[in-house]
Amino acid sequence: MLTYPHTPTVDQVDDYHGRQVADPYRWLEDTGSAETAAWIEAQNALTFDFLGRIPARQAIQERLVELWDFPRQSAPLKRGGRYFQLRNSGLQNQDALYVMEQLDGEARLLLDPNSLSEDGTVALNVWSVSDDGQWLAYATSASGSDWLTWRVRNVLSGQDLPDRLEWSKFSDAAWRQDQSGFYYARYDEPTAGEDYTGANYFQKLYFHRLGAPQASDQLVYERPDQKEWGFEPRVSDDSRYLVIHAWQGTDVRNRVFYQELSGDGPVVALIPDLEANFSFVGNDGPRFYFRTDLNAPRGRLIAIDVNQPAKANWEMIIPEGADTLERIIIVHQEFVALYLHHAHHHLRRYDRHGRFLGDIALPAPGAIPATGTFLNLTGEREDDELFYGFCSFLYPPTIYRYDFARQASTLLYTPPIPFDNSDYVTRQLFVTSKDGTQLPLFLTHRRDLEADGRNPTLLFGYGGFNVAFTPNFQVSRLAWFEQSGILAWACLRGGGEYGQEWHQAGKGGNKQNVFDDFIACAEYLVAEGITSPEKLAIMGGSNGGLLVGACLTQRPELFGAAVPVVGVLDMLRFHHFTIGWAWVSDFGSADDPEMFETLLAYSPLHNVRPGRQYPATLIVTADHDDRVVPGHSFKFAATLQAAQAGEAPILIRIQQKAGHGLGKPTRIQIEEVADIWAFLTAVLK
Repeated sequence: MLTYPHTPTVDQVDDYHGRQVADPYRWLEDTGSAETAAWIEAQNALTFDFLGRIPARQAIQERLVELWDFPRQSAPLKRGGRYFQLRNSGLQNQDALYVMEQLDGEARLLLDPNSLSEDGTVALNVWSVSDDGQWLAYATSASGSDWLTWRVRNVLSGQDLPDRLEWSKFSDAAWRQDQSGFYYARYDEPTAGEDYTGANYFQKLYFHRLGAPQASDQLVYERPDQKEWGFEPRVSDDSRYLVIHAWQGTDVRNRVFYQELSGDGPVVALIPDLEANFSFVGNDGPRFYFRTDLNAPRGRLIAIDVNQPAKANWEMIIPEGADTLERIIIVHQEFVALYLHHAHHHLRRYDRHGRFLGDIALPAPGAIPATGTFLNLTGEREDDELFYGFCSFLYPPTIYRYDFARQASTLLYTPPIPFDNSDYVTRQLFVTSKDGTQLPLFLTHRRDLEADGRNPTLLFGYGGFNVAFTPNFQVSRLAWFEQSGILAWACLRGGGEYGQEWHQAGKGGNKQNVFDDFIACAEYLVAEGITSPEKLAIMGGSNGGLLVGACLTQRPELFGAAVPVVGVLDMLRFHHFTIGWAWVSDFGSADDPEMFETLLAYSPLHNVRPGRQYPATLIVTADHDDRVVPGHSFKFAATLQAAQAGEAPILIRIQQKAGHGLGKPTRIQIEEVADIWAFLTAVLK
């Protein structure tokens, strides 16, 4: 067995509704202290020594470098006759933004975030182009932080204005059509000495005028009576309205406000109550179109006349169907709808009255992926072309152009991956959960798979926040496949695969359903001879890290290895840090006596039992994660190390100058994945 660094305990006991709960590693929440820094150094020394002695480690990293080194592109975004596109030549730490005057013309480098830092840790996180294609508002973040810094670049000259906007988070930019400036959301500047882990409350919506200092930005909307509200701005295509989605944490429900921009009229509440999700699609004058799940758990499209906003006057455009309506945009004066059918995407066309016009055929069961915060589905209202990216577990994002006149798609770009995928196959199965619920499960593996129980298998899951777990491509997994590894991709309740009923069945008091679903998928893989407990690893990030932590503490004998990545692992205190309060909509809060009992029953940190044999575990986090603060992982690692009665290693890998994952440099991604694959190779005997 390994000798773990000594982790002192403290006599910290909290009273939850008359129940005493010890928190002996509370001091590890202080990520800036000298004591925590020394603990991090000692833990990383142990972890990297263990990983460095794995014979296959170096070869895995070298192969990952080879696999990663291929050029890739996002779907083009058209603005003012110009085309904007993210590209990466292969091993660049960050994707760069290019612009083309014609679709088949020369691509000119507009913004290269790789030039903004020597180590590639400054990322381009959000960007928005003005309607005339003349201006780029772009937001960067450093070391994986959620904090954004906005700047403005002239597209023609490539030069930045002096504009610099700070203290923005969880915000896009919405340009006014006159290009005078854009709307964005920000928080007040933290007070001197305030820790980065402090809670983020009272977001405000501003208008920034080009060339003006941030201090003169116009406050458009705030709610000092509602500290949890945040604001997402949209400007209607006809430039008549500012539409404000008012969100409250990660609750999928939202409110909607609008303002007539002529004369800067008052902000009017259109959807004043938190009763459903309403996503603004577009408008014809005062007639607003919304994708909503009100009385339609799988989504529908409605029209609301803002001059007659009573529900009795709402008009159905596209009714709810058997599949989940995930997103809808207006292109070519049509509605293009993105649907989920058993967890993979379909594209469908409808006219402005909701009449079905036909499908836009996708190559195979797969997904239209996001590139960072950018969704690979773009088109303008008046255009006769639509761009989309498509991917699956074995095929990287491939770019297509759909021609509405021809009603046909043309392949624009296929990434030349250095991997022969013809020897592999993806198939979809359905697994029965504990209560009889049918769960989609994707398996990707070599075509000549033998179900002999000896196949190393990596089971991924998420199951939360209405997020649909669709097929996606990760170049890192190609190295896993080459080692005869199987990828099992579980679609669990709590996600968005089948609409709000599916989501509700895995949140709050129903959260145990998610863990039961994941365990059922693991048991299926073993029962079918696909793998065995000794060869089965589980992995997930963020809420998926919670999933892994809960399952490894509930059923440690079922798994050979576990990799919780940036996980929410302390379910009693998550809401005290940064944006953690926002997750109460999905998890509930320990401040509620009833939910306290539910959370305590599955909280990974509080369900580690001394004297049990736990599977080999590699906990992965980062020192600059200001979404799921690293104290979650620190305390869980210390607790699990102290409790471990078996010989399997319990290690924690703490990445420096990185955050929750968005904008992580390619160099750091390769190193992290090489360590994970090497760890699994070593422990899955």
